[in-house]
Amino acid sequence: MQSVDLNCDLGESFGRYTLGLDDQVIPLISSANIACGYHASDPVIMEKTVKMAKEHQVSIGAHTGFPDLMGFGRRNMAVSNEEAKAYTKYQIGALLAFCKAEGVKLAHVKPHGAFYNMAAKDYDLAKAICEGIYEVDPSIKLLGLSNSKMIEAAKDTGLAYAQEVFADRAYEEDGTLVNRRKPGAMITDEDEAIRRVIGMVKDGKVTAITGKEVAIQADSICVHGDGEKALAFVKKIREALTKEGIEIKPF
Repeated sequence: MQSVDLNCDLGESFGRYTLGLDDQVIPLISSANIACGYHASDPVIMEKTVKMAKEHQVSIGAHTGFPDLMGFGRRNMAVSNEEAKAYTKYQIGALLAFCKAEGVKLAHVKPHGAFYNMAAKDYDLAKAICEGIYEVDPSIKLLGLSNSKMIEAAKDTGLAYAQEVFADRAYEEDGTLVNRRKPGAMITDEDEAIRRVIGMVKDGKVTAITGKEVAIQADSICVHGDGEKALAFVKKIREALTKEGIEIKPF
C-alpha cells in the first residue's frame, strides 16, 4: 500500500499568546514539527507540545528557525554557515531535552520560514544545516523541500531525509514555493488543493503557477492547522488520501 506522512508546524504559541489549534490538529497528523524558541515557542510550550505528540503517538521533529521572534522567522537574515550550523544544534539540543525527559525520539528536523526557503536555494546554507543535524545525531532525518538544495545537501552529508510538499502553496517551475507576497502564492480552494495533493502523491507531479507540470517527490505533506477552516482542511485531506487507498504514517 502506498503511504505518505502528514506533518504540521506546531508549538508556536509564546507566553500568553496562543497560535494554532495544536490540541485538535495533533490527533489528525503523523508528524509534528515543534518550534524550538527561536522563531516561536518557549520552554513551557515546547514541553506541553512534546507531551501531546507522545500521547497521540505522533512522530516528533525540531522546527528550527532564525532567531527572530518578532518576525516569526519569516525575514531573511544574513548569517554565516558556522552560525547556521550552531543555530541548528542549539535548537535541536533544546527539544532533545524534552524528548529525552518524555522517553521519546526526536525523529527529524525541519527548518522554518526564511531559514527553510533560503536553504532550499542556497546549497552552502543547506549543507551547514545538514552538518549541524548530523553532528548532533546522524540518525535524525532532514525534512526538506522536494528536489531542493536541502535534499542535495542531505545526500552529500550522508543524512537520511524525507521530501516535503505543500498542500496550500503554489510552486514555481524550479520546484520552489511561490513567494507569499506574490498573487496566487496560496491555494485557497480546498478542492483544488486536495486534487493537487493526490496528484503529487500518486503521480509525482504538480502544476506550477505558470501552468507547466513539474516532477515532485511527496514523502510528507505539510498541512497548516492555525485556523478553524484549516482544521477542517486537514480532516478533508486525511479523508481524501484514505479514499485513494493511501496510508497515513510517519516517514
